This record gives sequence, C-alpha cells and structure tokens, in this order.
Amino acid sequence: MTISIYHNPRCGKSRQTLALLKERGLEPTVIEYLKTPPTVQQLDEILQKLSMEPRALMRKKEAEYKANQLDDPALDRQALLAAMVAYPILIERPIVLANGKAAIGRPPEAVLTIL
Repeated sequence: MTISIYHNPRCGKSRQTLALLKERGLEPTVIEYLKTPPTVQQLDEILQKLSMEPRALMRKKEAEYKANQLDDPALDRQALLAAMVAYPILIERPIVLANGKAAIGRPPEAVLTIL
C-alpha cells in the first residue's frame, strides 16, 4: 500500500498524524507541501477524493486568505485552486492519501478510515 502525507512539521496535528501512521508500521511518503506545493491538478484530485470544494479546505485565518480577499464569493474554483497553490499555507493539513482515497488528519485518527 502506498501512503502519502501532505505534512507541515511545525503543525502539531500533522506531527501526530505522521506518528500515528508510523506507530502502525507504515512509512508514508512525506510531502512537505510548504516546500513542494501540489499542482493545481493534484490539488483538484485531492479535493475530489475528499469530496470537498476548495474553500472548505482553506485555512481562513491565515493572513494570505485575508490579504488576497479569498472570501470573495465571486472567485471561482480555478481561482481558489490557484491561490492555494501560490500560498500553500492556506491548505488545511495534514492530508493523507492511501488506497485511492484521502482524509484530513483532524483529528489524526480520521486517517485510519482510508487505510
């Protein structure tokens, strides 16, 4: 089984989720998404697996959200995806991909449903 985690090592939930996977003997591919953000296409695929729209995966309290007026309801899906790729800090974390599915590790145990 191939497992990937979009990880931010400074985030407690992200660290807890990674530890939870490792405790179960799993060695996921760790993608530090702040250094290596997903492409628009990858992000769109992740959102489809999560059954979410872009705004639902955005961290609305980040300065970049307000500075770029991403609360504007006129912004379409492509504009929101582009903003998330340009400012990956906006992407909620951690996201785990496994078995053709995705889950957000909030709480960390939520990712166990896709393993």
